[in-house]
Amino acid sequence: MQIRADALDTALARGLKRLYTVFGDEPLLAQEAADAIRSAARAAGYTERQVFTVAGAHFDWSAVIGAAQAMSLFAERQLIEIRIPSGKPGKDGSEALQRYVEHGCDDVLTLVTLPGLDNTGLKSAWFSALDSAGASVRVEPVARHALPAWLAQRLSRQQQRVMAGEEGQRTLAFFADSVEGNLLAAHQELQKLALLHGPGELRYEQVEAAVLNVARYDVGQLSEAVWNGQTARALRMLDGLRAEGEAAVRVHWLLAEDVRALARVTAALREGRPIGMAMQEARVWGSRQRALERVAPLLAEHQMAYLLDAAAVCDGLCKGLPHPDWPAEPWDALRRWMLVMLEAAAPAPTGAAKGRRLRLALSA
Repeated sequence: MQIRADALDTALARGLKRLYTVFGDEPLLAQEAADAIRSAARAAGYTERQVFTVAGAHFDWSAVIGAAQAMSLFAERQLIEIRIPSGKPGKDGSEALQRYVEHGCDDVLTLVTLPGLDNTGLKSAWFSALDSAGASVRVEPVARHALPAWLAQRLSRQQQRVMAGEEGQRTLAFFADSVEGNLLAAHQELQKLALLHGPGELRYEQVEAAVLNVARYDVGQLSEAVWNGQTARALRMLDGLRAEGEAAVRVHWLLAEDVRALARVTAALREGRPIGMAMQEARVWGSRQRALERVAPLLAEHQMAYLLDAAAVCDGLCKGLPHPDWPAEPWDALRRWMLVMLEAAAPAPTGAAKGRRLRLALSA
């Protein structure tokens, strides 16, 4: 049975299950979910705790199974934690986890922690056994559009709030821009605000002066911002990736994958195939599909051709091959190419603006 992370406290208040699996790639939320389970277990009398970290192919699973079956010397109930940082227990681990679930006892509460799992992991026999034996808590990253509300909720927990109206929205937007992609640092910035200002209302100037820019980005987020036409966010993320030491070649490759997928989709649309089928043939799924589905019908054939040509030029520039009409610095070339993509992703212009489409980016 799966439980949302934000519903975990309510589920724990209704009673404990004998096994919990926490999985996901957001460290702060995963840690908080595991801490909530540990706290509820201690309150229910599971006062002895054993921790096993599965590392390497030769982990001794018999020690885990033996610990669950042995009577505790110091407490009537015990909490056993099984940490699998790789998310892949292997063949022996898969069999051991299934045996562990089958022979569990009521005096043992088990907490299994895992990173994010792909579809293969979620459909595996060992994960299905864990899920059916108790509750699994999927920890999802907080999307950028949901981050202001998340921050407001966290401020409320420490008896703080932003000002009402547009001023408060501006404050939360600044805060979200400063901590995007880095919830552990966001938590620290929230604690800093609690120490500096105490309970009550926070003004924009107070938040701006206190909160550091600790945002962390990945190229997948950059792609999402580009194809959703979020110019300011995309440019900020590109600058952030550059400052973090990301390789320009990798940024180009992942964006070029999007452009090539768009080319396949637009070609299929011109042949009369439905957009869903075109996306499937281009192997585009999930949030990437939603973004590209919006953009593909906007692109004329000559625009798609220019995006592909620009991708080829940027590829050469990122690998040291200069071009007379483009900036020599790879990151500057990526910025120009990205502006072209952002204009292509913008809603179709009308009237006089139509003739200016892509010209701004070409002159950048």
